[in-house]
Amino acid sequence: MLINRRWSDKRRLIFILCLLLCSAFLTTSGISYRVAKESLSHQIETSTLPLTSNNIYSEIQQDLLKPVFISSLMAQDTFVREWALNEQRDPQKMVRYLNEIQARYNAVTSFFVSEKTRNYYHSSGVLKKIVDVEPADAWYFRVRSLPASEPYEVNIDADTADRNKTTIFVNYKVFDFDGQFIGVTGVGIAVEKVTELIENYQKKYNRSAYFADRQGNITLHASALDGIKSIQTRPGLEMLAMRILTSPNGNFSFRHDGVTTYLNSRFIPEFKWFLLVEQSNSKAERILLNNLWLNLGLSFTVILIILIVAYITLGRYQRKLDKMAYTDGLTGSINRQAFEDIFNEHLEESQYDNKPLSIILLDIDHFKRINDTYGYSAGDIVLKSVAQDIIGLLSVTDMVCRWGGEEFLLLLPSKGIVSAAELAEKIRLNILEKEYDVHGQAIALSVSCGIAQSRRDETPDSLIRRADTALYQAKEQGRDQVVLNQ
Repeated sequence: MLINRRWSDKRRLIFILCLLLCSAFLTTSGISYRVAKESLSHQIETSTLPLTSNNIYSEIQQDLLKPVFISSLMAQDTFVREWALNEQRDPQKMVRYLNEIQARYNAVTSFFVSEKTRNYYHSSGVLKKIVDVEPADAWYFRVRSLPASEPYEVNIDADTADRNKTTIFVNYKVFDFDGQFIGVTGVGIAVEKVTELIENYQKKYNRSAYFADRQGNITLHASALDGIKSIQTRPGLEMLAMRILTSPNGNFSFRHDGVTTYLNSRFIPEFKWFLLVEQSNSKAERILLNNLWLNLGLSFTVILIILIVAYITLGRYQRKLDKMAYTDGLTGSINRQAFEDIFNEHLEESQYDNKPLSIILLDIDHFKRINDTYGYSAGDIVLKSVAQDIIGLLSVTDMVCRWGGEEFLLLLPSKGIVSAAELAEKIRLNILEKEYDVHGQAIALSVSCGIAQSRRDETPDSLIRRADTALYQAKEQGRDQVVLNQ
């Protein structure tokens, strides 16, 4: 009955919209405006903008993909592998090699990190030892744990040799002749140099070009986009961000401040970034709009009625849509996209009021075995049950988010690391002492937890990285335990 009523409402709304639009625009010049505008949009989206994007992509192949090629050669270099396997007896040989690479290819830095000694070899010497509890060294362990299908990563970070310089690093895994991991090597190029290239593209083609990673974070851009951190916060792009990030190539359009902007996206697999090229056509649109204003009088009343009808009809579904956008459909916890905004607000508030704030990164141990043994439906039941157990132990101010897969992130405002550790241990014991009924099978579970308390002026990413480092240690030490990152 409810479905029939909803379908009836939809049909009624569609009928009213069609009737009103036809009666309005058939008596005005709306059809002409729409045809002209669509023709203009089609030309930009299918011809002008993709052509510009192709030209820019062709140019960056030499400018940006060169470091990937260099790092690949270093990772396959017989000298690097033999030297690393030969007890690394003469560090100066590696230093000279890195210095030659840096000079030959005009890189700003070159490096090799040994898995055996954890020494960080740089073109200027041996800089340090990589430590797994040091946030600045988390990149190494992240690269080491990349899947076999991903031999390298590209990231933007401070240069270890000069913390005042921001560098684009290509971190490439190195394997010995038997396929065993022995370290990470690579080169870096200055962010300023790449930014200058983007500025030149913008001047040359009169288009805005920038790069974003697979999470939507804007990695490289011209000065016009200063202050914009992600495409999710790019004015007008909020509703298109998900479509852009899930399409390897695409043409899109959005409006902001009355101006239509066309966007072409292209995924660059070597960098695992999206190249985004934008073009606005405000001048041509103003000419079309001036012609349209002559006939808007007849359309105004109809448009107003449409808005009122749409508002009344769609209002009943707004709360449901808001809930769907806020929660994870499987576990009932907060979804990641909504949680990030909440997390940022609470972290800023805690730093402003000088109050403690802690997070717990929780992972279900050996979750893959559950899926492999009992099937994915069993895994879903386990995730839902564990999430409900966690929620049942939280206070009113605490929040839990399904961070990804079998990981949950708990946000604990006004709680220090000691209180967070007590809560984590309580959750761990509660899950450990239970048996979960899955399709008639009793399954025992355990969880590992990494805890970190926010520091003054710490960013959300840094806080999460420290908790992730602690979680990594918990797993390395045998799982089913709580580890703190002080």
